[in-house]
Amino acid sequence: MTYVVTENCIACKYTDCVEVCPVDCFYEGENTLVIHPDECIDCGVCEPECPADAIRPDTEPDMEKWVEFNRKYSEMWPVIISKKDPMPEAEERDGEPGKMEKYFSEAPGEGG
Repeated sequence: MTYVVTENCIACKYTDCVEVCPVDCFYEGENTLVIHPDECIDCGVCEPECPADAIRPDTEPDMEKWVEFNRKYSEMWPVIISKKDPMPEAEERDGEPGKMEKYFSEAPGEGG
């Protein structure tokens, strides 16, 4: 099992999760985070820290696409270990449907 970041992180990018991760397996894109599925130790401490409820275990239904999404971008983006401010419109975009099509950027974040 592993944990993965799902669509609701896009355009929110709360980083509360990165501070509690004991293995630093979060990677930062321009407007979302991902977890490297091979680095995650399945401890689960990140899941309750996410204000947007965007971190889910891969054992839930239909998570295969999110495992691959997280794998792909964790190999392209820089690691992030420090909490940062969320995206400016995070509160308004939390829970908005269709965020992947509307907002997702493949550009890397700053990391750090």
